[in-house]
Amino acid sequence: MAKDKSKGKGGEAPADTGPAVPPRLRDKFNGEVSSKVAEKFSLENPMSRPSIEKIIVNVNVGRHLDGAKLPQNVRDTVLDTLNKITGQKPIMINAKKSVSNFKLREGMPSSAMVTMRRERMWYFLDRLINLATPRIRDFRGLSDKSFDKSGNYSMGLTEQGVFPEIDMAHVTFTHGMNINIVFSNSSPEKSRFVLEELGFPFRKPEKKN
Repeated sequence: MAKDKSKGKGGEAPADTGPAVPPRLRDKFNGEVSSKVAEKFSLENPMSRPSIEKIIVNVNVGRHLDGAKLPQNVRDTVLDTLNKITGQKPIMINAKKSVSNFKLREGMPSSAMVTMRRERMWYFLDRLINLATPRIRDFRGLSDKSFDKSGNYSMGLTEQGVFPEIDMAHVTFTHGMNINIVFSNSSPEKSRFVLEELGFPFRKPEKKN
């Protein structure tokens, strides 16, 4: 029986590294931002400098459950949205325990999620910064207070239409999403500096009269 050459060791499919064109934000990080971080925070060892490890996009669907089932239009819209904006196939996450306030039972679908690394992560971040956030209604910048102790950044979007890949004229269900940018070797101050240097549109403090 012929072997499936599309699979790597252990029968797993090879990792999808995304489009062939090198991500410009990754090149900017390696060529400019990393050295600026080293200078500002006195990090001579490259292994001690902060870096973006992964980006997680999550859509909560538990609140839309109809009894024990998720409406088909909700499931299809959410999965299609995540697939289009990330270039990866999302997975459904089932609730690990029951939450009576949300009428959620153990084993019911609670969210859809995509975890991006390497090239796809950098492409998504580029589109988020330069295409999606400027399309947010009445946009005045993103909060710079949403870092945890490890320097990971979280933000939310109220609708998927800010991504140009989504044609809202053909969408039957509007939903938001949570985006988590996960760092390694970082802190809130270091992560904020990295994101600013990459062009992240943080809200500027208002000038007092």
